[in-house]
Amino acid sequence: MRTIKPIEEKFFEQSLNLIEEVFAEAVSPAEGKVVRALVQEIRAKKYYLPSLELLMLDDSERILGYANFSRYHIDGKFEDELLLLSPVAVRTEFQRQHISKDLIEHGFARATEMGFKAVLVEGNPQNYTSRGFVPCHKFAITPGPGMHLPHPDCLMIKELEPGAAEKMRGSVDWSFYDALS
Repeated sequence: MRTIKPIEEKFFEQSLNLIEEVFAEAVSPAEGKVVRALVQEIRAKKYYLPSLELLMLDDSERILGYANFSRYHIDGKFEDELLLLSPVAVRTEFQRQHISKDLIEHGFARATEMGFKAVLVEGNPQNYTSRGFVPCHKFAITPGPGMHLPHPDCLMIKELEPGAAEKMRGSVDWSFYDALS
């Protein structure tokens, strides 16, 4: 049986190890270290929401998957309405089993209950369009000057409340996180 639940302190190190391993295997060892550092930084910042740092566990409490939703802003606005989904990681041998889908959908439901209106993500559109994400450039939301996207469609937003993205305008800037600069 698999369970989704918010993180507990006893899983902090195990989750960091999982994240680093998954990104090291999928991209590079350097990327694994960057994403691990990002999660550590998110946990230390004012936008951190432990109730939206989600784990999927098996019966023996081994982490199978991870998803982190934290508050975010566009040009210093919308931080009570907008979340950043980053990162999402699934243990390699459990990929393609809907773990990330289930974690993300669970996160959307919890975020909606908490009053959030939209979620930002940077990533491969093929991984996120099926979850309802659309490119930010379809709205007045642009990548900040320090963002180097492989394609404009890689910065996406998902509305949790219909019409929410229409009201959000400005530039997304990752410089708030040292790990991404």
